[in-house]
Amino acid sequence: MDTFFTNKAVFTGLIQALGTIEPQESDQLRISCSSDAADQILQGLAIGDSVAVDGVCLTVEEIHSLGFVASASPETLRRTTLGRQQIQNAWVNLETSLRVGSKLGGHFVTGHVDGVGEVRSLEKTANSWEIAFTAPEIVSRYIVPKGSIAVNGVSLTVSDCDNKGTWFKVAVIPHTFAQTNLQYLQPDSWVNLEGDILGKYVERFLHFGSSRDPSPGWGEVPSLETITPAFLAEHGYL
Repeated sequence: MDTFFTNKAVFTGLIQALGTIEPQESDQLRISCSSDAADQILQGLAIGDSVAVDGVCLTVEEIHSLGFVASASPETLRRTTLGRQQIQNAWVNLETSLRVGSKLGGHFVTGHVDGVGEVRSLEKTANSWEIAFTAPEIVSRYIVPKGSIAVNGVSLTVSDCDNKGTWFKVAVIPHTFAQTNLQYLQPDSWVNLEGDILGKYVERFLHFGSSRDPSPGWGEVPSLETITPAFLAEHGYL
């Protein structure tokens, strides 16, 4: 597959087009684009390619003139908005997987949604839309001020959040707002949330610490207790 990794699709969080989604028989979903947006998604698209649909990585199984068909597992439907009634025939964000040589304009998005959040408020300011969300605990631990988060597959920067990350706010520029389905959000709307993958790796390393055998050449992985100001200074971080 002609993606950033040979066996795993990755996305940037920069939406290419909007589409609509319609459940088919069994676990299949039919995603359709408007005629003027179809080329953005279908150009070069092949069976087996990955497309992020509202931030959910799906594999293309059929291609038709204005879109494609993909299957969603019960786990995917349970864990994302794709299994919820409000998504049917609603606008969804679409992005094909990152290809070798493409620009990375957002941040690395895997298409593996962590959980579903809710819109709490939307406010238009002089130069942006400020949108506040609540997030489940499985996502909140990766939310930090100025950190990255994917909302319905859109790469955004956290402008504010509470200490636990269960509430956060983003500022969406007019271009992003107009080109994505964020423009259709209302209070209590559900959204797919994916935390920054870098935060997940850091959490894993800190959790296991030195209890696991380190990879060859990497040395001992520090535990949370050993990361002190002295440790950071020794390793050039202060």
